[in-house]
Amino acid sequence: MARPHYLPPSAASLTASLRDLGYSLETAIADLIDNSISADATDIQIFCDVSRGAPTLVIADNGHGMNEGEVIAAMRHGSTDPRKKRSLNDLGRFGLGLKTASFSHCRRLTVISSQNGSRCGAEWNLALLDDWYVSVLESNEIADQPFVDTFGETGTIVIWRDLDRLSEGETGQKRDEIVNEKLSFVERHLSLVFHRFLSGEIKGRKKISIRINGHAVMAFDPFCRKNFATQMLPEETVWVGDEAVVMQPYILPHHSRLSASEYDFYQDRSDFISNQGAYIYRNGRLMAWGDWFRLVPKGEATKLARVQIDFPNSLDEAWTIDIKKSRARPPRAVRERLRQIIQKITARSVVVYRGRGQKLFQETQAPVWERYVDHGGIRYAINLQHPLIQSVEARLPTDDLASLHMLLDSIAASLPVEMIYSDYSTHPREVSQAPTDEVEIIERLKGLRSALFGDGPGDPQAFMQIVRSTRLFDGQMDTAERFTRETFA
Repeated sequence: MARPHYLPPSAASLTASLRDLGYSLETAIADLIDNSISADATDIQIFCDVSRGAPTLVIADNGHGMNEGEVIAAMRHGSTDPRKKRSLNDLGRFGLGLKTASFSHCRRLTVISSQNGSRCGAEWNLALLDDWYVSVLESNEIADQPFVDTFGETGTIVIWRDLDRLSEGETGQKRDEIVNEKLSFVERHLSLVFHRFLSGEIKGRKKISIRINGHAVMAFDPFCRKNFATQMLPEETVWVGDEAVVMQPYILPHHSRLSASEYDFYQDRSDFISNQGAYIYRNGRLMAWGDWFRLVPKGEATKLARVQIDFPNSLDEAWTIDIKKSRARPPRAVRERLRQIIQKITARSVVVYRGRGQKLFQETQAPVWERYVDHGGIRYAINLQHPLIQSVEARLPTDDLASLHMLLDSIAASLPVEMIYSDYSTHPREVSQAPTDEVEIIERLKGLRSALFGDGPGDPQAFMQIVRSTRLFDGQMDTAERFTRETFA
């Protein structure tokens, strides 16, 4: 009969290996904020001080805190059985996040907690680690900890020191630039991952605030729900065993329907093409996003489609949640239901984009460009019936008309579709053919009037219709209307 042999892992070797699980700074901090939210915190502060001799990063909250036994238990690797049923407010799973997230960026982890003014603390220091003995701090050691005065009677502070990966070995101004850039990524990540907590829309939970070095993190809604043009499709519910998974599809507005501030906010923080797809929420916390799970390819025409999917923590195993809580795969029943509704979702997104394109051709009686669909595909051609072209043709000798038509056909055939597609899909509001200098605008208006009416009186209403059709003056219509009033008076 085989003999059992006690074989504990090497504390130093295992902990060193766990440092490389792949946490970025933002995912590591988000993992710690999960603990704060599970502790019913409403105010969470992040401090990053690299000016002192020993750079420090601190996450402090006003949650319900822990006693000494609970702090020691929290410092245990694998402190929670992932199969154990937890409360609906619990955002943890493996009991590893505090340690693995912290050690991915620091070599010294200190936790100080307070309940009704009674403080306790414990510390892991990888430089001194040779066995599984955690250091339990005395009251005088707790009093000497950095930022310990930032929380009141109740709460918890997590302190990272020996930040050997934060500044990537740089010093001085270069170090500050690297740290500030990373903190900017942290803010963007937290504003998205916890947006439903920051906006106070989680039922049964109070609204939370998160601050980074005193700067408030604002919620970033990936579904742009405050815009009246956002479409909310019918909600779908799938049952996995006895648990409900709720899917809420959205179609974001075309960029032309966004206000300037909305457009800047979304363009700055979110790439529409890569972020289309499902947004997976576990107990209201965003776990993963921007994935169709290979049910449909990502594309330009479907980039406005989003599906909010909510599931409870009781389904963690079915969703194969990883330690970093950055990956989730829907169970088969959810994938099958998503497959059934995905065509409806993406078809509506296509309508939003193509509908806008069709409107551009229909909003003028005589557009410069015309779109043709036939068995050979889709092609674009210059409208030879446009008044401006008709006016030029009337002044040309008959022999020159064929040359003009050849020129216009060549322009249409050489339309740089790929270049336009690339620019418009990435920076649509920067694509503009209209001049911005008022002197140039007036000169173009004079030239257009002369080409159409010569020295004659002309028709102001027809002139403005043609001005709109050329799209030479988009964004400058006030100037065009003033010119028309003064010139045709």
